[in-house]
Amino acid sequence: MYGMTADQNSALHVTTVPVRWSDFDRYGHIMNANYIEVAQEARLQFAEDEFTARGHDFAVFVRHLDVDYLRPVMPDTTELLIETQVVEIGNTSFTTRQEIKDRQGRIACIVECVQVAIDMNTERPRSITEKEVKILTRADDVDQLEAGDSDK
Repeated sequence: MYGMTADQNSALHVTTVPVRWSDFDRYGHIMNANYIEVAQEARLQFAEDEFTARGHDFAVFVRHLDVDYLRPVMPDTTELLIETQVVEIGNTSFTTRQEIKDRQGRIACIVECVQVAIDMNTERPRSITEKEVKILTRADDVDQLEAGDSDK
């Protein structure tokens, strides 16, 4: 286990997700299940920006979700702001904490997600590499690893 905590990784990945008419229920606020979809879209954007853009394949699956609904998002919000932060890294898994914010910047929902790195050949969990730790923590020297062994 790498023993990294949120205090050691203050780097945030920030993205916005447009709110669709179908996200709202008959009471006029976003349905609970749609917060999970929004969080997934933001995690996929995080993976695209941090891994795919570097040419690094990183297959993971969601092991656990913990969702706290703090306030409703009303129809006057046209897009949600999602801040994603890696708060823990283990040997084969890592945890993200995502704050989903309404148009006033108020936290509406917090999603914590444990994801497990997968070897696509064996379809089994595998250890997270040194390079992946640096990407997950958005370390300043991650690009130095680009020139070296991509599996480290």
